Amino acid sequence: MTPAVWLGAAAMGCLVTAILVVNNVRDADTDRQAGKRTLAVLLGRRGARIEFALLLAVAYAVPLILWLGLGLSPWVMLAWLTLPLAIRLARAVFTILGPALNKTLAGTAQLAVLYAIALAVGLMTR
Repeated sequence: MTPAVWLGAAAMGCLVTAILVVNNVRDADTDRQAGKRTLAVLLGRRGARIEFALLLAVAYAVPLILWLGLGLSPWVMLAWLTLPLAIRLARAVFTILGPALNKTLAGTAQLAVLYAIALAVGLMTR
């Protein structure tokens, strides 16, 4: 497999992991009470929120690396069209608590799908 394939997979892995992070941040208090040891419990809510931001940062660095580092078509930057949604979701993760994060959880899944489509189109365009 080429480096572009690995990088694309890493970006998608980051976004799918971000879905799990939102879920864990949402449930941190009840998980702690139940004795569960999720990363949001171990790192604390602040640490999990930083993890979420880092996962998004890696995902959005990938198109730049594909374009500028590997010389792929600038069309790979189509994935950046989803960046405003990612920023809104990050703000929500950093400010909302508990069940109110359900909308953010769904939005993060939507982000992963939209990003995947945009990146795939960018990778197929010459």
